[in-house]
Amino acid sequence: MLAERLKIGRTPIREALQRLARERLVTILPRRGVVVSAIDVAAQLRLLEVRRELERLVARGAARRASDAERARFAELARLFEKAGRTGDDKTFMRIDREFNELCLAAVKNEFAAGAMGLMNSLSRRFWFHHYKQAADMPETAKLHADIARAIAQGDEKAAGQALDRLLDNIQSFTRATVDV
Repeated sequence: MLAERLKIGRTPIREALQRLARERLVTILPRRGVVVSAIDVAAQLRLLEVRRELERLVARGAARRASDAERARFAELARLFEKAGRTGDDKTFMRIDREFNELCLAAVKNEFAAGAMGLMNSLSRRFWFHHYKQAADMPETAKLHADIARAIAQGDEKAAGQALDRLLDNIQSFTRATVDV
C-alpha cells in the first residue's frame, strides 16, 4: 500500500521499515502490518541509565578532541540554546538540539560511541517531543544544554561531564514527571 501511495518500489519501503524497527520506533507484525512502538516511561528510564554513561564519554571526548571549527560552533550553539530558552522557542530548541547531538558525535571522533548514541538520541527525542509541553521546563533544559556546549567549546572535559550529569538529572526528573501528567 505504501509503495503504491508513494509511487516507489517495495524494496525502499521495506528497508525504511526495517530501519525504523531496528531503531525501535515501529514494531513489524509479520503478515499483519506495522505499528508505531509504544512510548514507555520505564523503558525510557532504562535507556537514560545507559545514555548517561555513554553521553558523558561523548561530552568529555568532544571537549578533548574537537577541532577549532567545532569548538567555535559549540560556542555558537550555546548562545543559540540560551536564546531559545529565553524566548521559549521550542521548535528552534529542538533544531539546535539535533545539531548539537550530531556535532558531539562528530567531535568525539569515536564511531562506536556515535553508533550507539544514534539509537538513544532518536528514542529520547521522540519521548521528549511527545511529553515536553506537559512536563518539561524547556528554558532550563536549554540552559543545561548551553552549559555542556560551552564546556566543550572551552575544552574543559571535567565541566562537560558535570554539565552532562546535570542535564541527565533534569531529563530523568522530566521522564518521571510524565507519569503524573
